[in-house]
Amino acid sequence: MKKSRLNLFKSTSMLISIVGVIMIVSTIIVVAYVGFSIASSGITNEISSGTQYDELATLKSSYSSLEEKFDSIKPTSESPESVIDSYNAAKLELTRAKTAIDNVQSALDAGKSSSEVDNRIQFAKEKLKVANDAYNNL
Repeated sequence: MKKSRLNLFKSTSMLISIVGVIMIVSTIIVVAYVGFSIASSGITNEISSGTQYDELATLKSSYSSLEEKFDSIKPTSESPESVIDSYNAAKLELTRAKTAIDNVQSALDAGKSSSEVDNRIQFAKEKLKVANDAYNNL
């Protein structure tokens, strides 16, 4: 009777040891998978935000050149009122484009999601196009 208890104890302790090792190995695998997922997600976001920073630089460059064009045709006080009004309306569109570009910058600085930054970039491009069209209509 004592030998069967001893064999039962040995087999039970062996089973507990094997289950413990399996649990430790599975925990390590799960932690490694989660760590890999976080790291790869971070790398993907870095690549995406790099492209978005390039687009922001392009937007800023386009804005600067358009602003220079606006400054070169600034109406004088002797200009007719209709010219001054249309210049001011076009300049307002340029200001809206600048605000949209600043929103892109703030989204990138705040680490917003890639889709939100892309939406803001698209909106800034639209505003810049409207400002460019307003300049061309002067």
